[in-house]
Amino acid sequence: MGTQGSDEQGRATRRSVLGAAAALGAASAVVGLPAVARADERHGQGGGFPSLPVPTIIGHRGASGYRPEHTIGSYQLALDMGVHVIEQDLVPTKDGHLVCRHENDITGTTDVSAHPEFAGRKTTKTVDGVKLTGWFTEDFTLAELKTLRAKERIPGTRQHNTLYDGRWEVPTMEEVLQWADREGRKRGKPVWLHIETKHPTYFRGLGLGLEEPLAKLLRKYGRQRRTAPNFLQSFEPSSIERLARLVDAPGVVLLSGAGSKPWDFVVSGDPRTTDDLVKPEGLKWIATYAKGLGPTLDLIIPKDASGKLTQPTTLVRDAHKAGLILHPYTLRNENSFLPADFRKGTDPNAYGDAFGAFQAYFATGIDGIFSDNGDTALLARADFVNR
Repeated sequence: MGTQGSDEQGRATRRSVLGAAAALGAASAVVGLPAVARADERHGQGGGFPSLPVPTIIGHRGASGYRPEHTIGSYQLALDMGVHVIEQDLVPTKDGHLVCRHENDITGTTDVSAHPEFAGRKTTKTVDGVKLTGWFTEDFTLAELKTLRAKERIPGTRQHNTLYDGRWEVPTMEEVLQWADREGRKRGKPVWLHIETKHPTYFRGLGLGLEEPLAKLLRKYGRQRRTAPNFLQSFEPSSIERLARLVDAPGVVLLSGAGSKPWDFVVSGDPRTTDDLVKPEGLKWIATYAKGLGPTLDLIIPKDASGKLTQPTTLVRDAHKAGLILHPYTLRNENSFLPADFRKGTDPNAYGDAFGAFQAYFATGIDGIFSDNGDTALLARADFVNR
């Protein structure tokens, strides 16, 4: 990278990817309808959430490219930017409260290590087959957790975010619902949320099931109906099945990379992998209890060994045929997170051509996308729609 020849080659690759994605999107289309209209139709008819623009921009953990993730500050900035939906990840406390953290291991996202009173809580656990050493939410009461403050998870990449270390608490899901209600009344329209249950099988084994308290909160705040302004998501299909029995809010099954297996499948002995779930038969099964799919972006457009995009898969077409919307994850601005085609220079923490990457993924016909950088995503969406 950096020479005229390599720049030309990169542009050629991007044109090829965009062309292939656009062709695949067109092939999956209802004849005569543009991509945006088709997606709006799917949202309105299939999911019961016609008020969302398409492609939908989802604030990944809020505006985590600019603020420590899963804080009210991060959520507020995402909302102020204008993102359409804001994501929360849920884990429980020892006394059963749901709090917003991407993981139950809070070593890297709070200042817990600086609290000598909790030094004895440091421990080693195996979560979904992975051995971790640190501090975990399920070992703290809510009152204890509230004495901690959030901090930036990847300070080496996002040093500017460390300015806000210690500014916000770890929020409860109920506090987020109250915040969303206040902001919704102020703005005259509902604040949409994308709520994920994290490690539900692991927590159920500890007697800390996530789905029942989440459903109770949703009912309390009037967000349990089919038309409620939220999605419920999980990497474990059984969690979405359980939630579907408790509330009518639309569910989204998240999928990791090719060849991976949901942890609840590992525990139950289900032989299927992600490869099976993205086939028409697997998608048809998901559609019996969920409204959407949240695949990693590599399941939409795989990368080659050098990290460059290849040809799009048929997942968008196949999922739409099954009646599912697609909200893939996650596009970020930094070079280290972008496909190699869209990196600029050699600094992994510098911003690359995120706008170009967004265009490549939008062209496949996806219904939305998760991004740490909601402002970039919204500008890229405007470019796509106007084009």
